[in-house]
Amino acid sequence: MGYTYATVKVCNPRELSRSFKVRLLVDTGSTYTWIKRSKLEKIGVYPSDRRRFKTINNKVIERDIGEAVVECLGKRATTVVVFAEESDHEVLGLHALEGLGLEVDPVSRQLREIEVILAI
Repeated sequence: MGYTYATVKVCNPRELSRSFKVRLLVDTGSTYTWIKRSKLEKIGVYPSDRRRFKTINNKVIERDIGEAVVECLGKRATTVVVFAEESDHEVLGLHALEGLGLEVDPVSRQLREIEVILAI
């Protein structure tokens, strides 16, 4: 079983021209998208809150969160981003995937557009 990566454009939601592209590991087990703090702050995205997270090895950590616009495969959505520290991995999480209307194809391991989004 391989990994799925996606090239994502991350933008400041108030000034979309302030942006960067990044290749992220797609992690459907992560609720939010994690991006290095230095990259987010460089485009003027700053924290609005702080949350606690449980890591895969059951460790509880705290990180700042904020909002950014993400673009992938021609889709655009505003999503919650976690301000990753230097030791944290950068990942595209489930909240962003759902907002973009994308899913991982289980056979090809590539991102694809969701055919139908559940209403209820």
